[in-house]
Amino acid sequence: MPHYLRVLIPFEAVLGFLPVTLFLLSLLYLDSFKLVRLTVVQLILYGCVVAVIGFGLNHWLLQMGLDRRMLTRFVAPAIEETLKAIPVLIMLRTRRIGFLIDAAIDAFAIGAGFALAENLYYLSRLTDAPPALWVVRGFGTAVMHGGTTAIFAIIAKSRSVPLGWLIAFGLHSLFNHFILSPAISTVVIILVLPPLMVFVFSQSERHLRSWLGTGFDLDAALLRAMNTGEFAQSPAGQYLQSLRDHFEGPVLADMLCFLRLQTELSLRMKGVLMLRESGFPVKRDAEVGEKLAELHYVKESIGKTGELALAPLLHRSPQDLWELQVLEHGE
Repeated sequence: MPHYLRVLIPFEAVLGFLPVTLFLLSLLYLDSFKLVRLTVVQLILYGCVVAVIGFGLNHWLLQMGLDRRMLTRFVAPAIEETLKAIPVLIMLRTRRIGFLIDAAIDAFAIGAGFALAENLYYLSRLTDAPPALWVVRGFGTAVMHGGTTAIFAIIAKSRSVPLGWLIAFGLHSLFNHFILSPAISTVVIILVLPPLMVFVFSQSERHLRSWLGTGFDLDAALLRAMNTGEFAQSPAGQYLQSLRDHFEGPVLADMLCFLRLQTELSLRMKGVLMLRESGFPVKRDAEVGEKLAELHYVKESIGKTGELALAPLLHRSPQDLWELQVLEHGE
């Protein structure tokens, strides 16, 4: 590398930062539906912040007399995976993550930020380290941090949070045990993680397309029945009429309004996703905010009892709740 380039961009920095950055960019490229709602810069910054917190905790534990081997093999992986999991859990809790695709990308970006901050620290301290160390840190440790966080998010989203954390912690701890040589561990990560992520993406996109197709057809049929006067003869209409003995007329009217509004918003969100996949720009619809405000008003009007009574007709899958959350925060 020319001397002036080495001054501007140290070769060690390229080895330490480039692999995880390219991997993250490839995941974003695979996201054909453009589901990631926070910017990558925000997610990376979150990862950097938790890395600083983790470093402080690990350093404090060493000062308190904790054995370095115990810290490296068990305590540090537990602390770091917990800290990286917190932003993911917040996004899951607030329904900012709807599918496995965005779970993997968001979490990997947080893990990448953690790894970048960690490598920046080591770059400032290990000025004379050989290039082989930075190959291991860039292709192995950095990708490991992103990968374990992505695995946690995928399992937490699809199965359970404790299971996801245990697997992420186990993989991190196993990596830190150095059972294999650093070079071989790096090769294993490179050979296993990318195919695993591609498999998750393919399965999630297949599920998403199935949900879009089926859900769009059902919503469209329900809305068409309402607009053409055929709703009363439909199974949904007959079910709503069966509730006459339990709810007053104005409440039943609000329940019908609630059903219509949610169906219209659901169709809008599915249309947005289809446009995104096809590469078309999506403009914000001023009516969406008005309909959401009306939806919340009608929801309060019918109360919990009315909402429970409508449960057989309402979308209550995580994806359907997520799509309304997306509309509330803007498309």
